[in-house]
Amino acid sequence: MGLTEIVVIVIGIIMLIPTLASITRFDHWWIRGFDFPRLQISFLLILEIIAFIIIFKFDELWEVILLFLLVFSLFYQFVRIFPYTPFAKKTVQSFRGDDVKDHISILVSNVLTTNTSYDKLIHLVNNKNPDLLLTLETDKKWESELEVIEVDYKYSVKIPMDNLYGMHLYSKLELENIHVKYLIDDEIPSIHGHVILPNGHQVKIHCLHPKPPSPTEDLTSTNRDAELLFVGRDVKKDQESVLVLGDLNDVAWSRTTRLFQKISGLMDPRLGRGFFNTFHTGFFFLRWPLDHVFHTNDFTLVSIARLKSIGSDHFPMYIKLNHEPRAEGFQDKPEKADSEEQEWAEEKINNGHPTETDV
Repeated sequence: MGLTEIVVIVIGIIMLIPTLASITRFDHWWIRGFDFPRLQISFLLILEIIAFIIIFKFDELWEVILLFLLVFSLFYQFVRIFPYTPFAKKTVQSFRGDDVKDHISILVSNVLTTNTSYDKLIHLVNNKNPDLLLTLETDKKWESELEVIEVDYKYSVKIPMDNLYGMHLYSKLELENIHVKYLIDDEIPSIHGHVILPNGHQVKIHCLHPKPPSPTEDLTSTNRDAELLFVGRDVKKDQESVLVLGDLNDVAWSRTTRLFQKISGLMDPRLGRGFFNTFHTGFFFLRWPLDHVFHTNDFTLVSIARLKSIGSDHFPMYIKLNHEPRAEGFQDKPEKADSEEQEWAEEKINNGHPTETDV
C-alpha cells in the first residue's frame, strides 16, 4: 500500500469523527463544535469519497465498509442541512396582501464590542427602519453612540456590559411588562416582556444571547442548551403570540435547537429558504447561522435577509413578519417532542442550574 492510499484512508477515518460526535449527547465544546460546519464537512466528505472511489478497487471488504461509512456520514450531514435549502418545503408561508398594520420588522445585530463602526449600524437602522432593534455585545460606548436613533425609538431596554454580553433593545412599538433576567448565569442577561403590534395585538418577546461552547467561553454546551431549552419549555404557544430572537450561539440544525423548536412549538422562517449564515463575516468558507428569530404559528413571512456587514464578526439579520391568526390553519405545525426528548430537555435544564423559575 502506497503513501497516497494511506493518506486517503487516514483522512477517511478522520472524516467519520464529526458524524460520530454529532450522534452522541456529550456536551464538551469540541464535540458540540461539529454541529456548526455541516456544510463544510459535507463538502470535504464529497472530496474524500471521490478520492476513495478513484484510488481503491474495492476487492477487499474493509474498503467497501469504509466507503459505506463515508457515504452514510455524508447522508447524515445532508439530512441535517437539507431543510434549510431552497429545495426543501417551506413551513412558514409567505404573506400575500397589502395591509401593513399587522406587520412587525426586526433587526438583530451582534455588533462586536470592539467594533467602532457605529455609523454603519446607524445607517443600516435608518435604511431598514425596523420596529425592533436588538443589539448584542453592546457596552456603554455603543449605548452612547446609538442615542441618535432614540428620536425614532421611544422605547428601549439598556443593559451595557463589558463582558461581550451587553444587550440593548430599541422599539418603535410600545413595550410592556419588561423584565431583565439572568436565567442561568449571573453575567448573561436576557430580556423578556411584551411588544404591542400596530393592530393592538400583544406579543411575548424573549431576547437571548447565551454563552457558546468553546475553550475560551464555556467548556461545555450545558449552560447554552439549558437557557435555550428553559425558554422553549415555558413558551405558552397556545395562549399567546411569541417571538424568540438573538444570537443563540447555536446553529439551526443542531440537536439542541431542533429540540427547542419541538418543545416550544415555535417556527423557523428559514426552512425551505436558505441558511442565512451570519457568522463569521471574515471567512466566507467558514460561516453558519447563529442569529435567529423564531415565532409562533400565527405569523407569516413578509421578508427575510442577511444584511451587509457593519464591521462586526456577525452579519445583521433582518426579518419582517405579519401577524395572521388564520395561518395556524394552513401552516404545518412543528413536530412535537416525545416523552424521551422532554425528559432529556428537563435534564439539560436542571444541569444548567437555572436561577429563575419561569420567563
